[in-house]
Amino acid sequence: MPKRIRIFVVDDHALFREGLLRLLDADQTLEVVGSADSAASALDQLERIATDVLILDYDLGAETALSVAHGLRKLNFQGRSLVVTAGLPDRDALELIRLGVCGIFHKKHSPEDLHRGIHAVASGKILIDQRYLQNLVGSAAILRDAPVSLTERDRRVLRLLLEGNSNKEIAANLNLSESAAKAALQQLFAKTGVRTRSQLVRVALEELRDEI
Repeated sequence: MPKRIRIFVVDDHALFREGLLRLLDADQTLEVVGSADSAASALDQLERIATDVLILDYDLGAETALSVAHGLRKLNFQGRSLVVTAGLPDRDALELIRLGVCGIFHKKHSPEDLHRGIHAVASGKILIDQRYLQNLVGSAAILRDAPVSLTERDRRVLRLLLEGNSNKEIAANLNLSESAAKAALQQLFAKTGVRTRSQLVRVALEELRDEI
């Protein structure tokens, strides 16, 4: 049997949280390892519980997902975070991406969409709901003093990355081997000074939008 994806859920609404936990627990490809109703409780548990995908509600009452995201960075959290929301400001979406969130998922989507989203994020994809991606591309400021020089292949790789494609899918779209696609991403990491795919997405949105 393939290894199940370890899931942790953070939501301050007990009814929604318990319903989501039951839904996820019924999926044989997933293993629910914990849940919390606040940022403090989540961070305390996540320091001790190995987690592959954190499902994080944006609105946590007096707090937002930003409180958790900032804490995860201090913890050097090794899992991947998927924020679920009925709506959030563009500036917070951009900040969440800056902090390393791997996905922003709208609550209007179906449980099947969430299942696919969890697996996509767990496999290494960046999953950003198109409504937020379009707004972010339109509003993000260009911050880098020294411009990054992009080749046409760099631009194509970035566009495919922003669409949420995996390394394998990027390779197929560009008629490359998967190792060549990984090398192209590593080259972009070096050019932009980042270390992760989510950081590269943030740079593309903030600083390279006119280039791609």
